[in-house]
Amino acid sequence: MSTTSTIADPKAGHGHAHAASTLTLAIGAMGVVFGDIGTSPLYAFRETFASHHGVPGIEPDAQHIHGVLSLVFWSMMMGVTVKYVITIMRADNRGEGGSLALLALIKRTSDKAGWTGPLVLLGVFATALFYGDSMITPAISVLSATEGLQYIVPGFEPWIVPTAVAILVCLFALQSRGTDRVGKLFGPVMMTYFAMLATLGVMHLIANPMIILATINPLNAVQFFITDGYVAFIALGSVVLAVTGAEALYADMGHFGRKPIALSWLTFVYPALMLNYMGQGALILSQTSPEAAAVLIEDPFFLMIPDMVRVPVIILALLATIIASQAVISGAFSLTQQAIQLGFMPRMEIRHTSAAAAGQIYIPVINWGLMVMVILLVLFFQSSSNLAAAYGIAVTGAMFIDTLLLAGVLFSLWRWPWWKALPLVVAFLIVDIAYFGANLVKVPSGGWVPLLIGFVIFTLLTTWSRGRELMRASMAESELPIEIFAKSAHNSATRVPGTSVFMASTNTGVPSALLHNIKHNKVLHERVLILTVAVQGVPYVDEAERYECKDLGNGFYRVTINCGFLEETDVPSLLKRLDLCGAPFDMMQTSFFLSRQTLLPSSKPGMAIWREKLFAWMLRNAASAMEFFKLPTNRVVELGSQVEI
Repeated sequence: MSTTSTIADPKAGHGHAHAASTLTLAIGAMGVVFGDIGTSPLYAFRETFASHHGVPGIEPDAQHIHGVLSLVFWSMMMGVTVKYVITIMRADNRGEGGSLALLALIKRTSDKAGWTGPLVLLGVFATALFYGDSMITPAISVLSATEGLQYIVPGFEPWIVPTAVAILVCLFALQSRGTDRVGKLFGPVMMTYFAMLATLGVMHLIANPMIILATINPLNAVQFFITDGYVAFIALGSVVLAVTGAEALYADMGHFGRKPIALSWLTFVYPALMLNYMGQGALILSQTSPEAAAVLIEDPFFLMIPDMVRVPVIILALLATIIASQAVISGAFSLTQQAIQLGFMPRMEIRHTSAAAAGQIYIPVINWGLMVMVILLVLFFQSSSNLAAAYGIAVTGAMFIDTLLLAGVLFSLWRWPWWKALPLVVAFLIVDIAYFGANLVKVPSGGWVPLLIGFVIFTLLTTWSRGRELMRASMAESELPIEIFAKSAHNSATRVPGTSVFMASTNTGVPSALLHNIKHNKVLHERVLILTVAVQGVPYVDEAERYECKDLGNGFYRVTINCGFLEETDVPSLLKRLDLCGAPFDMMQTSFFLSRQTLLPSSKPGMAIWREKLFAWMLRNAASAMEFFKLPTNRVVELGSQVEI
């Protein structure tokens, strides 16, 4: 298979990635893609020098500052530029990126391969870790910026946590209104923010420009490890805070495209971030006494701001953290939609908040669940320094899994020779394992939080996926061939005018709702559709491949509507475009019949009883198919059945 990426389908409904200019998209990407990594200078540099897990903090002298800055520079170079921008972003699924999109690509092209099973579990776990990250990012970002208000409002310390909570409550409360209008401001605001980061850095670099050469010299990073050993390894767990958000480049590729994201990163964001980090280092080195340096290293970002612009800069930083939080929340909505469509989550209410942008969605359950967890994190950890102990492990875990998924792409899909693929994979794995190992040390002091969240969500995702498989297998055991049923039902039931649509989860057998309807009502409409909505492993399906229709005779049709995992499943709208089953569909003459299964946990082999009960609970609380498929409420009939798994 070619090593070039698949081109996004221009008919797919996300033509904004093609219509807008690269420069416009590059500016827009600054507001959405780089919010997380862009707010790292507020806390990453200071945390590297702080004491952690019983290990003394690093002395803020020239040798250590040069070593840390070199680590930050090469971490961004290897972990973001080479790994994501140059390599992983070429592995897109028709223009879409992210763990689930890559997972769908691997499953679609190598479904029968024995190695895909473990990769699927890894991809699902990466998805679970993302939810942990989406809870911690708003908490640490908003809390760190709110802490900066103490430098412009004396005595503000007791109000830091309440203010952060108030900002977060307002942020989540506004989600239902959509981010379409506010999103247009994100790019210019973040562009101003990154320009501010660069300007602050340059102001302090003027006095010590040689620090630039020390930063790009990898020998300083090597010397740091040779000199400090385990202390340097512990510091690596804080250095990784500078690259948190790198996975967002890949996940948001479908919104902006690879080139605009790469352009933003290489020409503006990466230089601005490094100038600010080097400026923080130059500020510390400008001090004549160790005592003065020790004071500044406590909060170098806010202390590097000149008094005359302190208020607007801190307000701008606060806006940037809100934007970073917004981007992560929106990402959680998009990821949830993908997970639902791919069968890893139960149906949920999904509201579209923009008539123009299909990606602008709002999921109430996810929104309020995230809000509760984010506020609990703020109240539990109280400060951004405490939260830093919990931050990083979810990100490094997801980045490590992305490398393993990439290995599957290189060897199986792109068919790279081992001598070309192996060195690249090994290099990425060495970096990822080092970061992940350094963050594992954080587990006792807070790192257990994202891991616990990840394992809980992983259990929910895999339980739902496995439960659906078992339920379908159980229903298939008593399945009737549709051809035989169509002939017998035509002879035994009274036919009435109109169309009936029986929703079916699979495109084989007879839906239970149809069996119960014949059993109890003994009536059939003139036209009977057995309809299956099949979600494919691509973001969008070409219109020519949308419909599959089989005429079974006697007015019976089996129809499959193919949808991508980013498409809305509006069944009435899709049926109106279907012209393969006789006359056009009139919704006022169409009735929809749904099957609602009640699950009965049993001792059958398949899943543990506790997981079967968990699946039954998830099934009971899933949004109804009527809401999910946008069916008209006055045209729906539900018929129940019981299923054992």
